[in-house]
Amino acid sequence: MRHPKNKAVGGVKRVDTKYTQFVAREEMGLLDFVMKKLDGISRSKAKSILSGGGVLVEHEVVTQFDFKVQPEMIVEISKHPGGSRARFDYTPFFDVVYEDDDVIVVNKADEVLSMGVGRNSLNMKDLLDRYFVETRQRCTAHVVHRLDARTTGLMMYAKSVEVQQMLTADWKKTIIDRRYVAVVEGEMEQDEGHVKSWLKDTDSMKIISSRTNNGGKWAWTDWRLLKKHNGLSQVELHLHTQMSNMDALTDTADAIRQAIAWGHPAIAITDHGVCQAFPDAWHTAKGKIKILYGVEGYFVNNLDDRIAVHGGDDRSFDEEIVCFDIETTGLKVATEAITEIGAVVLRNGRVT
Repeated sequence: MRHPKNKAVGGVKRVDTKYTQFVAREEMGLLDFVMKKLDGISRSKAKSILSGGGVLVEHEVVTQFDFKVQPEMIVEISKHPGGSRARFDYTPFFDVVYEDDDVIVVNKADEVLSMGVGRNSLNMKDLLDRYFVETRQRCTAHVVHRLDARTTGLMMYAKSVEVQQMLTADWKKTIIDRRYVAVVEGEMEQDEGHVKSWLKDTDSMKIISSRTNNGGKWAWTDWRLLKKHNGLSQVELHLHTQMSNMDALTDTADAIRQAIAWGHPAIAITDHGVCQAFPDAWHTAKGKIKILYGVEGYFVNNLDDRIAVHGGDDRSFDEEIVCFDIETTGLKVATEAITEIGAVVLRNGRVT
């Protein structure tokens, strides 16, 4: 048994030290672990500590009773969650601008992701989930839209799946305009203009901008000078691109009409893992331009230890089969929900 010092954990400042730290030696349910380490404590008291946010696993608040503690995991337990429970200083990461029973609006700092990528990423969803626990709110944060990690600005998160679905269903209609403000080095020679480039994602989640076609997506950004002083300029950027999901995007039809106006003979649609733009592209083309329908698919290794298809079936794909797709609000089974189920019947390789 060890008693932790008052130090920063995972980039978040620990304000007090009312926790006792343990290192797990075997796999065990979290509720049983708490009862074992706090010898003599009742089951109801252990549940109260968990539900009150009094248990940290690997420096993250965990309230799930049947969470499986693995060997070598660090578990911190407070017998008195609440007023004496560890508090975190959130001000380096976000400020609460508005909050009610359904949504919370925050001003996100830079270097904070909108949602988690990997186990230990610093992201708004995890920070807000911890904030809700500490403010004794029985909810979790649900992503409504995204903002680049290196960008500061307002973000809205829903407190329930129902509110999230309502907001995202008409998000493009609700948010009619979105602008970025940037400070650039040097004084702009003109008061307004355009930045035209190709944007491409890298494997390390960075975006490369190129004036020549680098295999990425065509992007158009309008800019307008707000003010300039001592070699610096403040400009307003109005982004026109379909680079990322749930971001400030150009409508598919608008992009195709612009390509027609430029006299292009063809235009390719290659979204990330989706084909939702195909119907709008087909309707807009009307024989004036050739649409190259494509998609950037995801490779699944089903040969080693990550089997993608399970079970055996001797039937042919020419027989009648059902193909279905499930849309969810996120990747965590414990906190996210199914939002949509779609299915089609195939016979002889054709939709019936």
